[in-house]
Amino acid sequence: MINDYKSRNSLLDTYRPAIVRLAGNLIAASFPLMKIYPAHACLEQAAARGVIDPDTLIVESSSGTMALGLAIACRWSGYKLAIVSDAACDPLVTMRLKDLGADVTIVPAPLAVGGYQRARLNKVDEICRLVPNSWWVNQYDNVDNAQSYSALAADLVESLGRIDCIVGTVGSGGSVCGTANYLRMLFPHLYVVGVDTLGSVLFGQPDEHRTLRGLGNSLLPQNLDHTVFNEVHWVTAAEAYTATRILHRDTALFRGGTSGACWLVARHWAENHPDQRTVCLFPDDGYRYLQSIYDDAYMTQNNLWIESFPEPRPVKHPLDAGPKWSYLHWARRSYGVVTGLKNASNGQVLSAA
Repeated sequence: MINDYKSRNSLLDTYRPAIVRLAGNLIAASFPLMKIYPAHACLEQAAARGVIDPDTLIVESSSGTMALGLAIACRWSGYKLAIVSDAACDPLVTMRLKDLGADVTIVPAPLAVGGYQRARLNKVDEICRLVPNSWWVNQYDNVDNAQSYSALAADLVESLGRIDCIVGTVGSGGSVCGTANYLRMLFPHLYVVGVDTLGSVLFGQPDEHRTLRGLGNSLLPQNLDHTVFNEVHWVTAAEAYTATRILHRDTALFRGGTSGACWLVARHWAENHPDQRTVCLFPDDGYRYLQSIYDDAYMTQNNLWIESFPEPRPVKHPLDAGPKWSYLHWARRSYGVVTGLKNASNGQVLSAA
C-alpha cells in the first residue's frame, strides 16, 4: 500500500500513453495498460462518495486488462480484490493478479444466454451477497469508467491540437465514448469509428462464440452510448491477429489483438481521408499473446494467417455484417433505430421494438 497520494499519482503517470505518429495523418495513443485509468478513477470516486472504506472487498468481472488495472490500483491503495474471470484469462495474467494480492475465481462454463460474461456476473453477485462489505466496480455501467478518459482527451489535445477522427475498439464502451465526448466539446464535428468483432451484441449482432477477445461483448453495457458513433466496423480474429503481427513488423510496436484490430481500421480510414488527423487507441501490450498471436504455429494451426486484407464491405444492417471485415455508417443513431431492437442491458434478452 502507498499512503502518499502524490506517489500514487506519480506511479499512475508511468501508464500514460505514448503518442506515436504512424503515418502523416495517423497517430496512435499507445498504452502500457489503458484500464489502469478507469480502475484508479472508479476506486477514487467510490472512496470520495463514501461507497467503500479500507475494509471493503472490491469485486469485478474481467478476463484481462481491467482485472490487472484493478489489481494494481487496489495494491496501491490497500484494498482487497476479488476477480471473477473465465478460460480466456491468460495464465500469466492470473499469476500476476495473484502476486498483486487478488483472489481469482475462474467460472467453468458459459451460460446459454449471456455466455461467459453472464456466468461471471452471476458469480460476482454471489460473492457480493456472501460478503456484506463488498463493492462491485461494474465497469460496464459505472459512469466513472467513461469519465476517467477526460485525462486522455486532454493529453491528445495538448500533444496534437486539432483531431478530426478517433478510432477505438469497443468492449465496455468506456474508452471510446468517454474520450469522444470530451473531444467533441472542442471539436463538434469529430468523426468516431468503433471497432467490434463478429458475434458481439454491442452493435446488433447475435451473441456467438468469439475468438477475438478484448473487444466485443455478450451484454449491452450502459457505458456504451451508440449515438457517439459515426461508423462501426466488425473485424475477424484472423484479420485482427494478422494486422497485429504486421504492425509489429512494420513499427516494432508490440501490441495485442485489440490494438491490431484498431490499427487495421484506423489505417484504412486515414488512407481514405488524407486531410483528416486520425487518432487510434492501442489499449494492450503483446506479452499476454506470446503463445497465441506471436506464435507462428498457433496462427497456422488455427487458420489465423491471411494473405491480404479485404476491402471492408459496406452493409446496411448489423445482421448483414460478415463473414469478413464489414462496416456500417451508424450515423450517430440509437441502437433501436439502427437494429429495430429495444436497447437492453445487464444480460436482459433483446426483443423486437
